[in-house]
This record gives sequence, structure tokens and C-alpha cells, in this order.
Amino acid sequence: MLRIKNVSAKNFMSIGAQTQAVNFDNGQLTLVLGHNLDLGGDGSRNGTGKTTIINALSYGLYGEALTNIKRDHLINKTNAKQMMVTVEFEIGGKEYRIERGRKPQVLRLLVDGVESSDDDAQGDSRETQKDIEKILGFPHNMFKHLIALNTYTEPFLGMRANDQRDMIEQLLGITDLSAKAEILKELLKDTKERLKEEEITIDAIKESNIRIEKNIKEIETRSAAWTKSHSDKVNDMASAIQVLAELDVEDEIEKHKSNPAYHDWAALKANIKKELASLNASLQRAKTRYNDFKADLESAEAGTCPSCGQGTAHLDTHEEYMQGLKDKMQTELDHVDEITEQTLALSDQTEDPPAGPFDTFYETIEQAYEHKHNLESLATQYEEKVKEENPYIEQIESLKKTGLRETNFDTINDLTLLKEHQEFLYKLLTNKDSFIRKRIIDQNIAYLNHRLAYYLEKIGLPHDVKFSNDLGVEIAEFGRELSFDNLSRGERNRLILSLSWAFRDIYESLNHGMNLMCIDELIDSGMDTLGVESSLAVLKKMNREQGKNIFLISHKEELVGRVNNVLTVVKTGGFTEYNTDTEYVS
Repeated sequence: MLRIKNVSAKNFMSIGAQTQAVNFDNGQLTLVLGHNLDLGGDGSRNGTGKTTIINALSYGLYGEALTNIKRDHLINKTNAKQMMVTVEFEIGGKEYRIERGRKPQVLRLLVDGVESSDDDAQGDSRETQKDIEKILGFPHNMFKHLIALNTYTEPFLGMRANDQRDMIEQLLGITDLSAKAEILKELLKDTKERLKEEEITIDAIKESNIRIEKNIKEIETRSAAWTKSHSDKVNDMASAIQVLAELDVEDEIEKHKSNPAYHDWAALKANIKKELASLNASLQRAKTRYNDFKADLESAEAGTCPSCGQGTAHLDTHEEYMQGLKDKMQTELDHVDEITEQTLALSDQTEDPPAGPFDTFYETIEQAYEHKHNLESLATQYEEKVKEENPYIEQIESLKKTGLRETNFDTINDLTLLKEHQEFLYKLLTNKDSFIRKRIIDQNIAYLNHRLAYYLEKIGLPHDVKFSNDLGVEIAEFGRELSFDNLSRGERNRLILSLSWAFRDIYESLNHGMNLMCIDELIDSGMDTLGVESSLAVLKKMNREQGKNIFLISHKEELVGRVNNVLTVVKTGGFTEYNTDTEYVS
């Protein structure tokens, strides 16, 4: 239930610096009459500001008057500043208060006494206004047809067809579909963005995988080259080892070690042989000299001179000579013995020859040792080479495990399905041929026509007015099709009132009730006595049965006796004041 409780205004239009307030929640049908003291108390009801408080309500709720008045022109021209309008209302169990003013600009929305928005720096916050209209449940154009009927408001049937359609859609809740469609549109936009992001992600994964696969292939090529090179090197080393191993290097070394002993023995044997030959020659010479000395001694003993072969008579020293020969013979014998001993000694040094000589591959043992070292070193290198692992294998495995990413289309498939579903729902919500829109229209258009026919009958208009399924309006009188402008002023006012009341019934049946209805001079314009009485009867029934607060602004003095209370509007010195002491009429 929307309960508009009161409106207060200061420096608004004809209201002065003294705040004027009107209670809109008194449960009465109130006749608003004006009294203009500036005209000398002649009883004139014109120019007293009866509509001002309704304009204040419109401005407080929506930031604009019922008619096209510039906002700055809403400020009291005399004071020209500090205009403030306050509206208090209740809806959904919450108390709301709107404070809106200009010079300075102010806009505050309080919910249960707490300000709901901190964006009041400029006093004209669009977001705050959106919140207010969301709370109220309808925009300003519907406010002018549901709550504040005014003679200057463009009649519904005088509006363009598209504007009529928009308002009927708002009334029937089809705009809720549009609002949901806008929400769905944002969701669809988000889905498309997510889908695009997912497509970009998948494309990026694909491109990344292509680059990584290219790198893997390059590394695999290098890996194959490494494997081949490694295999060739291992095979070359194995072949080299095999060639080196064909020579028994240990045997070669042993042969080289054995050969010097043999050569030493051979050299020693040669030396001994040489010395024996020398000793033998010395022995022979000694024997020869011994034999020569022996022959000389025998000759000397025989009396023959060994030198001349003559007798030894001339030898004065025969004995000495013979003794000399004997000494020489002895010397030679001693020399023979010495040579013999030396020969025996040398003969004793001649041992059995050692093994050898051996044929060797290398000329020197150093070369054999170098061969052994090369074989051992190559064998070690071979073992190390065999144990070497391909360094590219780990890189390839790492790239395959961590670099390559699986292209998962589950998310993109889900988002595509969601997008198609949202697009289908969006068409259902926005397409005018959608069965959802048609169903809503079919359900409510009959009730709208029923309530409209009811009020047309009660107000005394003989015309048939119906809304079609395409939301067009048909006006007929006794089977004759008419346009809205074919009607007289009084007939139009009857139809305007009936439409407004039917619209209220539809809105309240679909949403919530509203406690306030303002009718500004509509029953004054071209309405005959029967039309005024019929209109007043409908309003009284609404007040009596539905508890509506109805403010009827009129010039008709005769209505004073037809209502329970009267709100007097007095204009003095250019300023409007409201007599809040309700004048009850018995």
C-alpha cells in the first residue's frame, strides 16, 4: 500500500517563507476551494494557488511539476531562494521522506529516518531519483494519470499511439518485462563478453600450444641430433677401445720389462766373451813366452846360447841368465795362473740366459705405458659417455606436461548454450508477438475493459470504449466509430476520469493500493450537473468503500454542501496559505 501522508512546502511557487503543509492521509473526500483576499474578498476562486500543493507533491516525488514549468521558475519569485518541498509516505511497511529544494539544490531520501544515499552534493542525483521511482513503482507520466489528474495534463487518448502503448505496457506490467529484458540484456552482454574472453583464451591456448609444439619439435630435432652424435661417439670410442684392446698391453709391458734383462745378460755375455778372448789371447801369449823362455832355458842348460846358437862360454852371467829365464818362466806361469783364475771367474759369471728376447709392438716401454693409459682413460670416458642422458628429454617432457595446455571446450559450450538461451528469453520479453506479452495483455485487457465500462456507465457516458489486444483504443457510439476529438468537452472529461479510475484499478490489482487521488478542476470543465453528480458519486463510493483520500479541486460553490470537509486555500499579499483546520460540512 502506497500511503502518501503529507506534503510541506516553503518558497514554492506562490507559497512564502512560512512552511505550508497539507495532510493527504485523512481518509476523507476533501473539497479544495480558494479565497483570494488580494481581489478584495470578492469570492473569486481563481489564482489562489489551489494546484500549488499538488504541484509540490509532483515536484517532491519526481523533481518536476505537473506542467512544463522550468524548475527555477518553481521558486517563489519574491524570496527567490531556499525553496524546499518535503513529502512523507509509507510503502511496504517502510517510512520514506523526500526533501527536495533549489537554491541551494537539495535532494535527500530517508528510509525509516536514515538517509539512503550520500550522493546529494548537487541536489539532483539521477541515481537517487531512480531509487525513488523504483520505490514508488511508476514514473511521472503515470503519476499524472493515476494520482494527480489535472486539466493541463495531456489526456491519455490525446497522446500519440506509441506513448499510449508505452503507458499501457507500464500499467499492465509489460514494462516489467522490458526491465527484466534490460537486466537480461546486461546478463547477455556479460555472457557474450565472457564467451569472447573464453574464445580469446582458447585461441591463446591454441597459439601457445602451436608455439610450444614448434619448440618441442625443434628440441626433438636437437635431441635426435644429440642421440645420433652420442651414439656415434660411443661407437667410435668402443671401436677405439676394441682396437687398443687387441694389444695385450700388460704382456707388452712385461716383454718390455723382460727384454732389458736379456739384453743385459747378452751384453754381459758379450763382455765376458770378449774378456775371455782377451784372457785367452793373454794366456796364449803367456804360454808362448813361457815356452820361449823354457826353450831358452833348455838351450842354456844344453850350453847353447838362445840368441846366437853358440856355446855359452861368452856368457859371463850364464847362471844369472838362466836364473833370469827361470824367473821369467815363473812370471809367465804366475801370469797363466792369474789368467786362468780370471777365466774361471769369468766363466762362473756366465749364467743361464733369461727368457727373451721378445718381439714388442712398441719400441719403448713408455709407449706401452702410454697405450695402457690411453686405453684406461678411453674406457673411463666410454663409461661416462654411456651414462650420459639426453639433456633435451627433460625439456621435452617438461614442455609437454607444463607447457602444453588442454583445450577444454566445456566452458565455451556452456556459455554458448547460455547465450542462446538468454537470446531466446530476450526475444520472448521484447518481441511484441511474444506469447508472454500476449498472455499478460489477454489476462489484463479484459479486466481493464470491464472496469472502464463500469465507470463509463456510472458516470453517464453512453459510448463504448475498449482496448484491443494490440493495445489500441476503439471508441464507438451506437456502432459508429469515433475519435477522441469527436467527443465534446464534457464527454472527454467523463472518459478521462473513467480511464484514470480504470487505470488505478488495474494498477492496484497488479501491484498495491494507493491512498491518494487528486482531481484538479476536471469536473468543472464542460461537465453538466448530471456529470458532476455522477462523478461525485463515484468519488464518494471510493472514499466510503476503499478509504481513498480524495482531494477535489473545484470552483463550484454548490459542491460545498456535497462533501464532508473543505480545505480552504487563501492567497494574501501574493502568498498562498492552507487552512489546515478542516472545515466540516454537515
